[in-house]
Amino acid sequence: MKLMVVDTALGLCTAGVFEVDGIGARRLGLRSEPMAKGHSERIAGFARDAAAEAGVSFADLGRIGVTVGPGSFTGLRVGLAFAQGLGAALGRPVVGVSTLDALAATAAGAGRAVAALLDARRGQVYARFWRAGEPDGPAGALILDAAAERIRAMGPGAVLVGSGAALFAGVAGGATLLALDGPAPEALAWLAARADPVLAPARPLYLRAPDAVPPTRLPGQPRASTP
Repeated sequence: MKLMVVDTALGLCTAGVFEVDGIGARRLGLRSEPMAKGHSERIAGFARDAAAEAGVSFADLGRIGVTVGPGSFTGLRVGLAFAQGLGAALGRPVVGVSTLDALAATAAGAGRAVAALLDARRGQVYARFWRAGEPDGPAGALILDAAAERIRAMGPGAVLVGSGAALFAGVAGGATLLALDGPAPEALAWLAARADPVLAPARPLYLRAPDAVPPTRLPGQPRASTP
């Protein structure tokens, strides 16, 4: 299967074309740069150039994979809007890939325990844990103490990957820390090819309630009287 992956969720702007079989993901064309903002101006050109490098037209793609979070509020929407628009234009399925799952797939190897960790601020991390290549529970927003306890339980030789890895540098003895800007495009392609479009929709993945709340009254409405 030939597919395109799009990632603007974290610190990269990525569009890549891959051919995925039962062995792995083979890169055909790729554009990827570290980027904190400006994804909306670059992602379409990246996708065009990646397809040109691969020597394929968009019509040759079997599906589109896109990171759905957790990640930057604005960045997520840029990638999702582009991927969904491209999928609709081509009549191809668009599947969502968790950034935590993709980071873990990037760091996986030799059966080592992996913790994918993103700094969520306010004393929390977005986290998911793996043992022997299998997820050890769902993703969630954890306070730092709870995450540290999970990391200690992983034992020596674990891999901590993501922007939150450095927060636990002194927690797990012998752990390898990988503070990546984002997941490897090959990992994204592999996960996107294996995803079920029904079970992996391309919509934002939120692990924490939004800060904004609806107003208690509409403009012009009187304030509620107090007894």
